[in-house]
Parts: sequence; C-alpha cells; structure tokens
Amino acid sequence: MIHFRAAVLGHPIEHSLSPLLHNAGYAALGLSQWSYGRFDCDSQQLSELVDKCDPSFQGFSVTMPCKFEALEYATSVSERAQRIGSANTLVRAENGWYADNTDTEGVRGALEILFSDRGGAAEALKNTRAIVVGAGGTSRPAIWTLGTLGVAEIVVVNRSDRREELEPVLEGEPTKISFVGFDSNLRSHAQSASVVISTVPSVGVSDYIDDLVHAPVLDVIYDPWPTPLIQHAQKKGVPCIGGHIMLLHQALSQFEQFTGVKAPREAMQKALFDHLFGDN
Repeated sequence: MIHFRAAVLGHPIEHSLSPLLHNAGYAALGLSQWSYGRFDCDSQQLSELVDKCDPSFQGFSVTMPCKFEALEYATSVSERAQRIGSANTLVRAENGWYADNTDTEGVRGALEILFSDRGGAAEALKNTRAIVVGAGGTSRPAIWTLGTLGVAEIVVVNRSDRREELEPVLEGEPTKISFVGFDSNLRSHAQSASVVISTVPSVGVSDYIDDLVHAPVLDVIYDPWPTPLIQHAQKKGVPCIGGHIMLLHQALSQFEQFTGVKAPREAMQKALFDHLFGDN
C-alpha cells in the first residue's frame, strides 16, 4: 500500500493538537494510507529535517519558532504568506515545497461565525474600525484578514509602535493602520470598534479587560478556556469566540492542501471539542 504522511514541526511540540485534528480527518474519510505525526525542531533545524524526509511526506504544519524559516525555505510562496512574512504550511510541490499561511483561514473562519447573525464578516466589518491587541507574529494574519474584509482602519494596541513592520502586511489594501499604547483611552477606541481581536497571552490584557470588551471579541488563546477576556465578554453578553475555532479552520485548509480532499469539518471539530471540553 502506498503511504502518505504529514506532520507538525516546531518547538515545543508535544502539546500540539494538529495530529489530533488531521488524524481524525483521515479516520472520518477512511484515508487509511495517511498518517500525521510530529517533529520537534527549532528554526535552524527545519531545512535539514525537511530535506531528509522521504517522498511519502506530502505536507507539514509549521508552528513557532519555525514559521519564518519555512517561508525562506520554500521554493514557491503564496501571496498571503509573502505579505504576512511567515508560513504555517509547507506543501510538497513538483519543484520543491510551496509555503502558505492558513492562519488567515483560521481568523476568517472565526470571524464568519462571530458575525453569522449579521450577514457574515465582510458585511459586518466593511468600512469599520477594528482593534488588534498585540503586534507579534499572531497579529499579522489577523491584520491581513481584516484588510481583505474591507476594514477601514485597524488600531493596533501595543507597547511599542511597530508600524514599519506591519504596514507591508496591508500593501495594496486601502486599510489604514494606527498604533496606540495600553495607557491610551482604550475604552473609547473599543466603543468605536466593530471587533476586538486579542493576539496576546491572557496576562497581557488582564488589566484592560473592562476597557476592551465593548465590541465582539476574538481571543486567539484557547487554553485554558475560557480566558478571562472571554469570561468577561460572556458576562456582559458581548458576542465572543476563541482561538480553538481558529485552530480548526486553519487545519481544515491544511488538510485539503495536503490530501487534495475536502476536509470533514464535523469530524475534526468533534475530535477537537471532545479533547478540549470533554462533557462540559
């Protein structure tokens, strides 16, 4: 039997839920010739590791700290990965490896659900203002996605102004980007926003939760769940969604790129939710 393989790369990797998601998808579709594993490696080890993998490997999910190296390693790159400046996906191609960033699919999928009662994300967010908390690697797919949805202005809340690093993410989009510090009038910014996306650990926003929760919330953190930000949103009756939905949607896109088969969303979602929440 011909065997196909995929795996997640990064460090630390032992708690990655990617094997759970992808293997659940294989099982649901009867893809017995497919398997998904994990390799612990840092950015300096990525190229050698991928080079040594035999032809049965069709793709890799890439997590930190390897996302920047994955982009440099690839022989071809998607436009969105190039714009964002990192890749979370490597797909075997005829001439080497193709790099993509499906974290954007994760953000988009979560926003579509968050705004499902308002005609979807594009309808709800076009020509509005959005807040992104944090300016690290996770903020880039969020900023890119908001730009493609037609958001007029993105206010990045961060301790330092990283405009020069993040403006290229929005190249070609009319979306404006501005920076404010945590000591600015966050409440006023949030009250005028259509969505708040937090891309930082919970401790990073713990002192500002009440100021931020004045618009629908996407918190990229999902463990432990619910986060303090999500708990506060739920208490106030503000629509909110967590990073586990992002994790699911980025994996669906990867699954389809690796296998060429439509991902079984319900089966993969059930496996994820059963693992994270059990009977809760």
